[in-house]
Amino acid sequence: MAHQTDKQFNSYKEGLDLEFLREYCMEHGERRVMERGETLEEAGEPAQWVAFVERGCFKYMVHNDEEGKDYCTGFAFEGEFVADFPYCLDGDVSEVSIEADMPCEVRVISGQELQALFDNDPKMAKMDVKILKNLFKMVYARDLDHYRYTARSRYRRLLERCPQVVQMLSLKDIASFLNVTPVYLSKIRKEITFGKEK
Repeated sequence: MAHQTDKQFNSYKEGLDLEFLREYCMEHGERRVMERGETLEEAGEPAQWVAFVERGCFKYMVHNDEEGKDYCTGFAFEGEFVADFPYCLDGDVSEVSIEADMPCEVRVISGQELQALFDNDPKMAKMDVKILKNLFKMVYARDLDHYRYTARSRYRRLLERCPQVVQMLSLKDIASFLNVTPVYLSKIRKEITFGKEK
């Protein structure tokens, strides 16, 4: 089932022309069909892959050993790339587990292959730097948003920016992404839906 998502959810793409990479993945990438819960990368193992998502959605997960809980830190949707970037370029240890959140179809290339593309073409080398800068800006802004906005405001901003995304994801994953409990997010949703916001 195809879902269109707001291009601003993963803002690292803004101002970047990644069509060359999409075409490369489509032409040279290995086609993989993945079931819900199947992992592309496993935290603590060498990161290896860059994938273009043709169908489905992936989530980025981290584990808190002390609490014994997993937390969702991000998503990659149809028409986007999914990778533990830049760790995948050199096979460094993955910081996150990347898990299919529904049945997915991807075109996968190795991070080493992408690094070779960056190394062998000056234009591609500049793209590498731009992607890293944009990823930093996106993650930094999300981190600051936890201080700038309440959980209610963060959910409202997510809802305004990406209504389709909010509809297709589970309450549990959205709550984890916003760093609130599912019960509290459910309360926020009801207040917004029935106009009881203060």
